[in-house]
Amino acid sequence: MSRENLNDLLAFLAVARERSFTRAAAKLGVSQSALSHTIRLLEERLGLRLLTRTTRSVTPTNAGDYLIRNIGPHFDQIETQIAALGQLRGQPSGMIRLTAPDDVIAYILRPRIEAFLKKYPDVKIEISADLKLVDIAAERFDAGIRLGEQVTKEMTSVPLTPDIRFVVVGTKSYFRKNPKPKVPSDLLKHRCITMRLPTYGGIYAWEFEKNGRDLKVRVDGPLIFNSIFPVRDACLDGLGLAHMPEIVAEKFIADGRLVKVLEDWCPYWTGYHLCFPHHHQNTMPFALFVEEMRQTPLHGPHS
Repeated sequence: MSRENLNDLLAFLAVARERSFTRAAAKLGVSQSALSHTIRLLEERLGLRLLTRTTRSVTPTNAGDYLIRNIGPHFDQIETQIAALGQLRGQPSGMIRLTAPDDVIAYILRPRIEAFLKKYPDVKIEISADLKLVDIAAERFDAGIRLGEQVTKEMTSVPLTPDIRFVVVGTKSYFRKNPKPKVPSDLLKHRCITMRLPTYGGIYAWEFEKNGRDLKVRVDGPLIFNSIFPVRDACLDGLGLAHMPEIVAEKFIADGRLVKVLEDWCPYWTGYHLCFPHHHQNTMPFALFVEEMRQTPLHGPHS
């Protein structure tokens, strides 16, 4: 096979995996028009349509899916083996791709990677902030960070934190104007700052538990976000009550800016885990990263 065909197949894989000519062109460092021309010539040489293009999306055809399944892994293996060459000079190198919610990145992941990057300066870590439960393997991530309840049987997992809980908080100024809720159903009388979950598209129903009784409350309020930090900031502005991981609120609870309510209704959840497919190719950089995560001591109320 000619080098031209190899380059064109790599271009096709980039577009097919990104589902976008714009994102693929940026990733490859070429213009969108040049990339589109490359794919069109490849399709002409093969005599097959590989991609279905609309104004909003790019999706692989059956022939495109065939190439992704049967050729994509070979290119991935080549990239893996080239990255492994770093071991021959005694210094691990390569890319580690992770997906995690933004609060997990800020409070759990980022503090842990400083020492790792100092120890292995030739390793790069790409982190995608996303609440959506993406398909780790299909999106070509090495691992994701998820709550224990979200780890599936197809995943290997490494615990990163003790059990955690979500808390309901508000400002003192808010509670000067509104009575503190005594039971979860009281929240229906309050202005609550809510979140839309990207995986299913619905508004998150706040979850509670007491004496073995589980309860979900579909709260309402003036603001809906898709990220926890705007929720916290709007709560700090006194715009309503919020439900968030305690780790996100604890600094502001400690300095008196936020007040916890319904504490006896807020259960602990299995903590955050680094999770990755059982069949993951444990290249040296990723294997070292997993080992670093295993050795990092856990801290928290249940540690």
